[in-house]
Amino acid sequence: MTTVDRWQLPDGVEEVLPEQALVVERLRRELLDLYQSWGYQLVIPPLMEFTESLLIGLGEDLDLLTFKMTDQISGRTLGIRADITPQVARIDAHSLAEPGITRLCYAGSTLHTRPQSLLASRSPIQLGAELYGDDSLAADVEVIGLMLATLERAGLARITLDLGHVGVYEAVLDAAELTAEQEAEVFDALQRKSRPDLAQALAGLAEPVVALITGLLDLHGDASVLARARDQLAGSAPEALAAVAALEAVAAAVEQRHPELAIYFDLAELRGYHYHTGLVFAAYVPGHGQALANGGRYNDVGKVFGRARPATGFASDLKALMSLFPAQAPERGAISAPPGDAPGLLARVAALRAGGEIVINCLGADPDPRCDRQLVEVAGEWLVQPLAS
Repeated sequence: MTTVDRWQLPDGVEEVLPEQALVVERLRRELLDLYQSWGYQLVIPPLMEFTESLLIGLGEDLDLLTFKMTDQISGRTLGIRADITPQVARIDAHSLAEPGITRLCYAGSTLHTRPQSLLASRSPIQLGAELYGDDSLAADVEVIGLMLATLERAGLARITLDLGHVGVYEAVLDAAELTAEQEAEVFDALQRKSRPDLAQALAGLAEPVVALITGLLDLHGDASVLARARDQLAGSAPEALAAVAALEAVAAAVEQRHPELAIYFDLAELRGYHYHTGLVFAAYVPGHGQALANGGRYNDVGKVFGRARPATGFASDLKALMSLFPAQAPERGAISAPPGDAPGLLARVAALRAGGEIVINCLGADPDPRCDRQLVEVAGEWLVQPLAS
């Protein structure tokens, strides 16, 4: 290994340097304060847990994303969290176990074995909120509203809300009566929105089944999609109509609160299908190809912890939000303090810092380059004066 190699980070893993770290920390503080104002309580789960609790309930995808190791104390397998959602579900179900509705929020680092998309980080800083104990569409609307408020507080505009519902796909699958192998092939093709691969997966099946499943690829767009879905599915997969009605109700409620919002429907959206149980949603902004926040309903995830509860929530990556902002220099400079403990100096420095100023001790011949002012003793009093150029 060469000396240069020692400074390299793994692909998809990056450090956050001071100017961008200012952006991340500002967003973290402001957004957690926002969640608190909505009644969401902060929790801080551990970075690693036993895989028995960390990986249960959210599907195989999470298992593949999780780094695993052997605990040298217990001999059991540990996982470094790839998603904080199951940890918060464990906290709701077991650590808190409170009656009624529980609202929780969090912010913390996660680690992925591989990036979830070409541009995604393998070490996201995940921030999100979860609502437990209510299975109503009103709860979904609240969580979507908080997700939109998150992006608005981050200074983003022209947001597009993408809505889907796994109940549509489930109803179509039930009506199609496919084998497990056929279901897997269809799921893979639909998830990639690949019409040729879907045609290959459906080869040899009856024409009504082919038309039913292939038709999902065209059920995306504006609100007219819902009317087309009713016409298309009423006879062949009537169980899907309840999901379509739920989408219509949620969209109407969200639109009433956010009349400027663009809403896009995708009834073949399968993101998180293996653990979502109802509505799924994501938020996009122009110029950024990946969702900046996404979530959905995932009822009964706490069942494995002894307490099945309805749940809905969303998550975002602070690093992805950070990437949309230019690096920020401090809004104001700093004050250089001379070395030593002259009478009154330490007290003056402490008072300035308590008042929000940055005071940097001068340890060499020259003050820190961030300083634009200095402390100067005048007639026994320490005054802040411009730093001589």
